[in-house]
Amino acid sequence: MNEQTYYHSIYNRDRLLAIVDPDPTICEALSVLFRLEGFQTSFFLDVPGFMASLERQSPDIAVINFTVSGHDGLSVLRRLKAQRMGTIVFMLSDVPDVEGAVAAMKAGAADVIAKPIDSEYLVRGVREVLRQDVHIGVGASGRRPIEVRGFSQLTPREREVLELISNGQSNKEAGRELGISPRTVEVHRARVMEKLGARNTADLMRIVLTS
Repeated sequence: MNEQTYYHSIYNRDRLLAIVDPDPTICEALSVLFRLEGFQTSFFLDVPGFMASLERQSPDIAVINFTVSGHDGLSVLRRLKAQRMGTIVFMLSDVPDVEGAVAAMKAGAADVIAKPIDSEYLVRGVREVLRQDVHIGVGASGRRPIEVRGFSQLTPREREVLELISNGQSNKEAGRELGISPRTVEVHRARVMEKLGARNTADLMRIVLTS
């Protein structure tokens, strides 16, 4: 074991990573992969088993297939985010699906990985999410306060817009809450994206979750 692998093993040893995929071969392979990275792992071939496990312990990371034995993985992602467990979710796609990927990013996924899985890319993505200084908690208003690199460059109004967008609100909904027009929200969002280096809304969500 080299020095870098040893470092990650020590750093990750108290973190639980859950895999939810109908293919036992994928589950076992990812489980071995992340155990070598120092994670504790568990895997599930169906959604009910995974959801039942949450009553015992919430994973730090979850890798979830879009389709699991007749269940919608995107719905599982949304349920996890709604329960505010703090679980970071990576979605697995059996086939490339741009629309599904964008929906997953908007729902709070850290990334979407298409099969065949690039294991190095996935491990690197998990490392980055855990390493970066992102703090998303729950405020008294029910919003998720956001702290991300570049956040200090934003104006107070741009911060409000970013928080609302990151909570899944549309331009119209954000405008209604802030008392401004959807067009003005769009202008603020464009400035936020420019300052944070986001190319599109999905990229903005990725930056908020992994920057």
